[in-house]
Amino acid sequence: MISRRHKDKFFRYLAKLMVIMACSVLAILLFQIVRDGTQYLSWDFLTSYPSRRPARAGILSALVGSAYMMALVALIAVPIGVASALFLEEYMPRGSFYNVLQVNIGSLAGMPSIVYGLLGLAIFVRFFALDRSLIAGAMTLSLLILPVIVIAAQGAIRAVPRNLREAGYALGARKYQVVLGQVLPAATPGIMTGVILALSRAIGESAPLIILGALSYVAFLPNNIMDAYTVLPVQIYSWASRPQESFHALAASGIIVLILFLFALNFTAI
Repeated sequence: MISRRHKDKFFRYLAKLMVIMACSVLAILLFQIVRDGTQYLSWDFLTSYPSRRPARAGILSALVGSAYMMALVALIAVPIGVASALFLEEYMPRGSFYNVLQVNIGSLAGMPSIVYGLLGLAIFVRFFALDRSLIAGAMTLSLLILPVIVIAAQGAIRAVPRNLREAGYALGARKYQVVLGQVLPAATPGIMTGVILALSRAIGESAPLIILGALSYVAFLPNNIMDAYTVLPVQIYSWASRPQESFHALAASGIIVLILFLFALNFTAI
């Protein structure tokens, strides 16, 4: 019989081996992306529109489209997600309906993104006739990350000590004053962590936006929320799907820009 100590030691070594393998694969992938993408990475690449000629192609429209998209998604999803978490944790009575609601929120958080794309196509594009607009894509991505924000915010609110609430009630504060003045500020760091993770997921999604009809060739910048658009993942997918090697290098350059854009978004949020 193998002792429990040896089993724990074996699983620790196995976990370390898996981490090393994952880091090695990631390092190789990043090395290849940097090696292939640096040849086109320049200021002209960031300030030029897409082109059928690789030497003149840029990523400006996709970069601006991603910035607009993330701003709209944050404006839509964050207030609704945080307000929903506050209601569920502080106001909603516990019972069968609450348990069913929690199970459904957890299921929605793990739903494939392609399902949200089909949902957005049926509701926002066709039913509300928003067409291939920026707002249709933003609302679809907001639905995608809303369960993630709710779950993270609920965990942060639940972690606030009960004594903090009781201290507010002891001083004569009403419930909404305790929730907004004590609980929410104390839970803000945890909520922001969930928001950053949710937005990081949204910025890398391409499948829902492709289903919604996001354009892969946009030689203009959107002027309002009803304009057509493209985003970085869609532009990268378009370049990577072409047979020419030059466009594959452009896709690698786009991936570098996407990673830097994601880091900038996280640093701004922090």
